[in-house]
Amino acid sequence: MILKESAFVADLIPITALGLAQPKSLTVGSLSMTENTGLALASLALRRDAEAVCPFGLVLPEPGRWVEKDGVASFWMGPGQWMLEARGKAEEDFSAELKQQCPGHSVTEQTDSFAAFEISSPAGAAPIIAVMTKLVNIDPRGFTPGSATRTGLAHMNVFAIRRADDHLAVLGMRSLAACLWHELERALKGVSEVPA
Repeated sequence: MILKESAFVADLIPITALGLAQPKSLTVGSLSMTENTGLALASLALRRDAEAVCPFGLVLPEPGRWVEKDGVASFWMGPGQWMLEARGKAEEDFSAELKQQCPGHSVTEQTDSFAAFEISSPAGAAPIIAVMTKLVNIDPRGFTPGSATRTGLAHMNVFAIRRADDHLAVLGMRSLAACLWHELERALKGVSEVPA
């Protein structure tokens, strides 16, 4: 019996964290949410006695903060530890680029470990603050643009990032992407049902 080579070759089709061919998006009232499939992620841990670094020209942020410059951003994760983000570089080897910027430090690829959801509002900060009060145990008045923290959301640990007055990002484990989307969608719908 002769088997054709195609019997052994799978047709691999890339899918998003939510299992779709294209990023999922949703608009509810004045809030929009999109799965950010283009975001590359890599963690950076400084090694003892190694020189301080400013990868891609970024001054690494203090606890609770997020900084962005020229499409690359960073937020603090713990003592001597940061997550770095690169817009539109999920298909590239961003961790290798970061490693070149940070010789002597530990860099770990994180892109496929997380799902990122971006929530924005053309109506400004008020809808973002309203959805935050339904989602996370963070005082939204103190969680101003440039803030970032790890927090609990339902049964999950997530990173919340206030990218702008009208923009909140939520990063969670990729294996829990569907659960995270469900909770975020529920919060967005809950905010839209509240009378103005």
